[in-house]
Amino acid sequence: MYAIIETGGKQYKVEEGNVIFVEKLNAEADEKVNFKVVAVGTENDLVTGSAADKASVAGKVLKNGRGKKITVSTYKPKKGEKRKLGHRQPYTKVEITSISV
Repeated sequence: MYAIIETGGKQYKVEEGNVIFVEKLNAEADEKVNFKVVAVGTENDLVTGSAADKASVAGKVLKNGRGKKITVSTYKPKKGEKRKLGHRQPYTKVEITSISV
């Protein structure tokens, strides 16, 4: 069985036991979190819509962290303007513990 969940403006296909990296959640390590379910798939069919709203997907937060640093540069020719910035995107590492219909 698998489920399609939505968090952080993105959708993820997950199964029990999967470890996923999602946009930062407001949760500490070892805390339980629930996700909004968009669809649930079994071997034979796919459940969507109001039937999928009854399903639930639970996960356990493993850690919060920040990704690798990326460098962003801006440059405007003939104006003497240039800028170099760095950015590290925050994330939450989550293990999917249960999917129930």
